[in-house]
Amino acid sequence: MYNKRQELILDFIKDNPLCKRKDIEDFLSSMHFDVTKMTVTRDLKILINDGLVEKSGAAKASVYQALKHSHLFEKVDVDAYFKQNQDNRAPENIYFNFDIFSALKNLLTDQEKSEFSKLNKAFLTKKAKLSPLLLKKEYERLTVELAWKSSQIEGNTYTLLDTERLLKEHVIAENKTLNETIMILNHKKALDFVLNAPEQYKKINVAKIEDIHRLLVDDLNVSPGIRQGTVGIVGSNYKPLSNAHQIKEALQKLVEVINQTKNPLERALIAVLMIAYIQPFEDGNKRTSRILGNALLLADNYCPLSYRSVDEVEYKKAVILFYEQNNASYFKELFLEQYKQAVQKYF
Repeated sequence: MYNKRQELILDFIKDNPLCKRKDIEDFLSSMHFDVTKMTVTRDLKILINDGLVEKSGAAKASVYQALKHSHLFEKVDVDAYFKQNQDNRAPENIYFNFDIFSALKNLLTDQEKSEFSKLNKAFLTKKAKLSPLLLKKEYERLTVELAWKSSQIEGNTYTLLDTERLLKEHVIAENKTLNETIMILNHKKALDFVLNAPEQYKKINVAKIEDIHRLLVDDLNVSPGIRQGTVGIVGSNYKPLSNAHQIKEALQKLVEVINQTKNPLERALIAVLMIAYIQPFEDGNKRTSRILGNALLLADNYCPLSYRSVDEVEYKKAVILFYEQNNASYFKELFLEQYKQAVQKYF
């Protein structure tokens, strides 16, 4: 994350495109910051490296402007945003933004990449110390907790203990619908499928995404494959694509972006957000996004996520914020926190 000074610099550049470094220094001085040329130069370099600011010209003629996608991670007062009802937040219908694909770069700062690379090395060290039996048990524990939480996000009322009993002892919980039970079981099938050959997700295609979806909606009266009709979003005026040809186009573009992205966490973050945003299937989109995200992490020997400690309401808020504003700041915060939790709690 950025410090207050860097946030002010970014805001100033957005409001004053093609400004010079001296303009920024004067602005910071007016805000009572005691800064030097070196400090401002260093801050600008960070914002440039993270893909938020572009520099043109040389030496004293250098000017700075914000890149179009820099709003992707602007800070948002989430509580204040969701105190408004959906018609006040977005009085007009909001449609899919194809320009979003060009913004899906540098989702993590250099500092975040370094921090999470170290975290993943800690995960690999812990994992290497486990016997095959203990490693199997840890994946089973993660599977139970992912199946429970991912289903809970979708309204499933199984408890964690009921989920464990269903997956380990094949005992169906009382007073639950058949669909709730199937949803839990399908999560296990899908994650087992990924764990059986994680290397196949080093490079993905649309068919691999559809395979995951098919497993997750098996026996749930959901048609597999690209949807042919419209879908609505509860709690939002966002209108996903309704034309099957455009949905396929968006999904193929997503595949290209993921395959071109090198950092494993960025790949997973893009997948989880964008499958939910595209809504390519009749149902099961967010479930598919979470399993696909884990498949991409596992393919690069990164720790998978169970999302076990995420608040399902906050998760939905983060997704809706992306739907309505194309702002990924809150979702990224939740996602990275869940990665930290996974490394700490498993293996």
